[in-house]
Amino acid sequence: MLPENKNKGLEFDKANLKEIYLAGGCFWGVDAYIERIIGVYSTESGYANGFENKPISYEELCKGHTGFAETVKVLYDSTKISFEDLLKEFFKIIDPTTLNRQAGDIGTQYRTGIYYVNDTQKHIAENFIKEQQPNYIFPIVTEVLPIESYYRAEEYHQDYLEKNPNGYCHINF
Repeated sequence: MLPENKNKGLEFDKANLKEIYLAGGCFWGVDAYIERIIGVYSTESGYANGFENKPISYEELCKGHTGFAETVKVLYDSTKISFEDLLKEFFKIIDPTTLNRQAGDIGTQYRTGIYYVNDTQKHIAENFIKEQQPNYIFPIVTEVLPIESYYRAEEYHQDYLEKNPNGYCHINF
């Protein structure tokens, strides 16, 4: 069963929906930004690629010992936006050269990552980073790894900035 289509008014061919997992610091802002992109069907905040393959809570994540990153699961229509164009949008809201932090959020849970589901995404992401590197003084440290585990975050994290318009966000909309 597919989640609710957040891009109201846009027709989607469900046969062309692809998924990718993007970690870009606090997931509240990443979710709010990515869900506005034309071609994105839905987003969901969660925790990815931790040390253990079991669900965790936000409180456990904040202790910094789980290995999980705040991550947004993205379903997008590959006929409306290419994976590379989605990555271009993602790179507009992150500092890919900062290790384990974005803006004021510090810790391994705030690292940046592209967690792919297949080899095609892996190769596109690796090539994209190589192409982007000349645009930065420092090395890009955004992880490009397979998605190994993902757990949906608690309900109060879903669409957080929509529910809390004055909530903290490291992204300048």
